[in-house]
Amino acid sequence: MQTPLWFWIAFNACVLIVLAIDLFGFQRRAHAPSLREAAVWTCIWIVLSLGFNAFIWHWEGQAKALEFLTGYLVEYSLSVDNIFVFVLVFSSFQVPTEYQHRVLFWGILSALVLRGLMIGLGVAFIQSFHWVLYLFGIFLLFTGAKMLWHQRTVRDFNQSRLVHLARRLLPLVDRYHGPQFSVRLENGRRVLTPLALVLIVIEATDVLFAVDSIPAILGITTDPFIVYTSNICAILGLRSLYFLLAGLVDRVTYLKPALAIVLAFIGVKMLLADIYPVPTVISLCVIASILLAAIGLSSLAKRRSKPILAGIEPTECYPTIKR
Repeated sequence: MQTPLWFWIAFNACVLIVLAIDLFGFQRRAHAPSLREAAVWTCIWIVLSLGFNAFIWHWEGQAKALEFLTGYLVEYSLSVDNIFVFVLVFSSFQVPTEYQHRVLFWGILSALVLRGLMIGLGVAFIQSFHWVLYLFGIFLLFTGAKMLWHQRTVRDFNQSRLVHLARRLLPLVDRYHGPQFSVRLENGRRVLTPLALVLIVIEATDVLFAVDSIPAILGITTDPFIVYTSNICAILGLRSLYFLLAGLVDRVTYLKPALAIVLAFIGVKMLLADIYPVPTVISLCVIASILLAAIGLSSLAKRRSKPILAGIEPTECYPTIKR
């Protein structure tokens, strides 16, 4: 059953309304969200997503609702690993904590468009060329293996090729000017601030993340509406989740292996699609069990790993948490 056009319009309109309320109502003053504020907003985004899931159950049935829930769980768990990269980006550019929310907000707003285009292309390819499904499956197996066997390394994004290229092509100043992405100099020339450069890096990393996450959700369903909405719902909760978990994400010792296994499972599922289509409810149970096992094993681990950003003060790489 094809999703009515008004579903698409209503969903995107609601997303824009909620983002506008967040930007102009709660984030008018630049500040570092407290632990309580981040927890409240994380719960709000999860409740809104589950409420939308209930809406899908009512209008499109149980099967589509299970597909959305499974896709949302996969995308949300993969987004947790994104937090590690955001920590590195903000620490590389020494972004003040009170401006990090602004960068993430506009980065996510742009991601709505970029993810929509990439999802549309992915679905179109699968519907036109069924064999692309097998390529995605092999790619996810490779990505899972790479994630499992290669250790995550600390990277200075300030020295990346993208940043060097941006510095050469764009008019940039060397210091922050509050939460502004651009300022006008005394001679009337408008230039970009380092905050704009951080936004460019965040956008680039989101595209790289989408290369992994979109094939993963396409392994659950090829319904464009379910793929898009579950992806966007997971992205919307990423900002508050960052401020809630940024200082804790590396303590979940078994998160990375769990995500690798999840990607590998979805890859196998895609390769077996024409032989044995794995029911969505089984996929949901398997993925949820893997993630819960990772959390449980991490909490039971007696030994904590060394800090991933040795030599960097916590106030530089993690949000300031107000009690």
